[in-house]
Amino acid sequence: MKNLVIYDSQFGNTEKIAQAIAESISAQAIKVTNINNSNLDNLNILLIGSPTQGGRATAALQSFLEQIPAGKLEGVKVAAFDTRLSETEVNFALRLLIKTIGYAAPKIAKILVGKGGKEMVPSEGFIVKGKLGPLADGEIERSKEWIKV
Repeated sequence: MKNLVIYDSQFGNTEKIAQAIAESISAQAIKVTNINNSNLDNLNILLIGSPTQGGRATAALQSFLEQIPAGKLEGVKVAAFDTRLSETEVNFALRLLIKTIGYAAPKIAKILVGKGGKEMVPSEGFIVKGKLGPLADGEIERSKEWIKV
């Protein structure tokens, strides 16, 4: 049985979180563009993360999630994470949009559970400062603690 972290990253922030999480649970972190279906064999834990784009995961990650066969994750512990802007640090219009469309992680988690996975911890978002980043102070450390819960 193996532990796996699959992620997509546009500016490197989600990759940093994925690598930190992978290190904390002795997992391999693989970018979604380098994944094939055999990577999903013999899993104990599967974590998936993406930057939030328009309230969802990246197109590449969404496509990957759609291709996971029904029941493939039966018995696998799953969790989802995203990187996102802080609602408290954006203007009113963007805050309203965020409240309307939400974030990527809860949507990813719902798909993983729908494919048979057992959610091990609630989905989580990690804060970036601005669209390009960097990650907010303490987010790498917080990501390591999140998955240990």
